Amino acid sequence: MAGRFLSLFKPIGRVLPEIKVPGRKVSFNEKIFWTALVLMIFLVMSEVPLYGVSPEAEDQFSALRVIFASSRGTLMELGIGPIVTAGLILQLLVGSAIIQCDMSDPQDRGLFTIASKVFSIGLTGVQAAAYLISGMYGSISGGTAIIIFLQLIFAGLVVMLLDELVQKGWGLGSGISLFIMAGVAQQILWLTFSPQTGLFVGSLQALLQGQQTLMQWVVGGGGYGGLIGFIATIIAFLVIIYIEGVRVELPLTYAGYKGFRSRYPIKLLYVSNLPVIFASALFANVYFFATFLWGWAGNPAPGERLFIDIFGQYDANGTLIGGLAYFVTAPHGVTEVWADPLRAAVYLGILVLFCALFSIIWLEVGGLGPAKVAKQLMDSGMQIPGYRRSEKPIEAILKRYIPVVTVLGGIIVALVAGTSDFMGVFGTGTGILLSVGIVYQYYELLMRERAAEMFPAFRRIFGE
Repeated sequence: MAGRFLSLFKPIGRVLPEIKVPGRKVSFNEKIFWTALVLMIFLVMSEVPLYGVSPEAEDQFSALRVIFASSRGTLMELGIGPIVTAGLILQLLVGSAIIQCDMSDPQDRGLFTIASKVFSIGLTGVQAAAYLISGMYGSISGGTAIIIFLQLIFAGLVVMLLDELVQKGWGLGSGISLFIMAGVAQQILWLTFSPQTGLFVGSLQALLQGQQTLMQWVVGGGGYGGLIGFIATIIAFLVIIYIEGVRVELPLTYAGYKGFRSRYPIKLLYVSNLPVIFASALFANVYFFATFLWGWAGNPAPGERLFIDIFGQYDANGTLIGGLAYFVTAPHGVTEVWADPLRAAVYLGILVLFCALFSIIWLEVGGLGPAKVAKQLMDSGMQIPGYRRSEKPIEAILKRYIPVVTVLGGIIVALVAGTSDFMGVFGTGTGILLSVGIVYQYYELLMRERAAEMFPAFRRIFGE
C-alpha cells in the first residue's frame, strides 16, 4: 500500500488533467499516427515565440537545451526539464525509502504518477517565476511578466499531457524520449548545414570570406561548428552503437512449451542511459539555481558574495567563471578543454561518480535487480537449462553479472558523454548518447509491435 505521503495526492488526482488509457487495443498504424502527431505538436511549439520576450535576449542555458528539448524564447523554453526533475526527485525519494511506494501495486503506481504530475506542474511554475525574477528576459513590465508566466505554465501542461498520451499506450515509447531525439537531430542538422553557423555552409563561407582562419574552421567556436566536432560526432555515433550491442545472453527454456528456447540479454548498458539523464538533470538544476541566485542578488562581482560564489561566479559579461556550477558544466570543444584542463578533469570525475551512483539506485528503483528479474522470469514460465525451476538458482546466476554490469555501464556512459563534449561533438555528448539509445529502443519496440501484430500469440510472451 502507498505511504502517507503519496496518499496526500489522491484528492488532487481528481482535478488534474489526464489522458485516459485506451479501452481497446490500439493498432500499430494508430500508434504511429499519434506518435507522429505528438512530435509535430512539439516541433511547432519549439518555433512559436513567447509573447513579450525579445528574440535578442541572451541565452544563458544554450549548452543544456539539447538534453531538455528546450528552445530559447519559445513555448518550449522550459522543455522537459520540470518533468525530468520531478521524476528524479520522486525516484530518489522512493529509492532511499524516504517515501513508501510499491511499484508492482497498480494503486501505488497511480499515486506515484499523480505525484509526478503535481511536482512537474509545481516545478514548471517555480522555474518560470525564476526566469522572470532573475531578469533573464531583461526588464519587463508586471503585466507582460504575468503573460509570459501563464504561457510557460500552459506549455508545461501541454508537454506533460503529450508525454502521457504516448506513454498511456496511444503512441510508441515515451514523449520525453521522442522530444530529446528530435532536439538532438535538429541541432546536429543545424550545426552541419545552417546558412549562419553550419560547418559546410555558414562556417565555410566565413572561412572563404576571410572572417575566420583555417584553424578556427577546423576547431570551431564562436557559434560555428568545427570539423573536429563533426568527425567526433560520427565517431561518437559509431562507438555508442557498438556499445549498445554489447551484451551477455543467458540461455532460457520455456516450461510451457517443450523445445522452445530463448535468451535473456544482459546489456552492457543495463540501466540504459537513465544515469546520464539523472546526472544531467542534477547538473542543469545546479546551473539554473546558481544563475538565479546571481541575478536575484543583483549580479555581484566575484568576491562580493561568498554564498553566491560557492554556487557560481560570473564576470561582468555574465559568463560563468567559477563555483560549483562551473565544474558541473561540460567544456565544449578542444579549445575550452585546453584553456582549463582542471575544469574538464573535475567535471568528468563528478559525472562518472554520479552516473555510477544513479545506476546503482535505479537498479532497485526500476525493478531491475537480480531478485526481481528472477521472479519475472519465473512468472513468465522461463527457466535456465540444467537448473531446477526455482527463483534462487536464477537469482544466483544473475547476481554474477547484473551488479557489475550496472556500475560498469554507468561509468562507460559518463566517459562517453564527457569525452564527446570535450571533442565538441554536435548535439553534445549526452545528447548523442541519449539519441542513439532512444533510436535503438524505438527499433526494438517497432520490431516487437510488428511481431505482435503478425503473430498475436507473441503478446503473451511480451507481457501485453
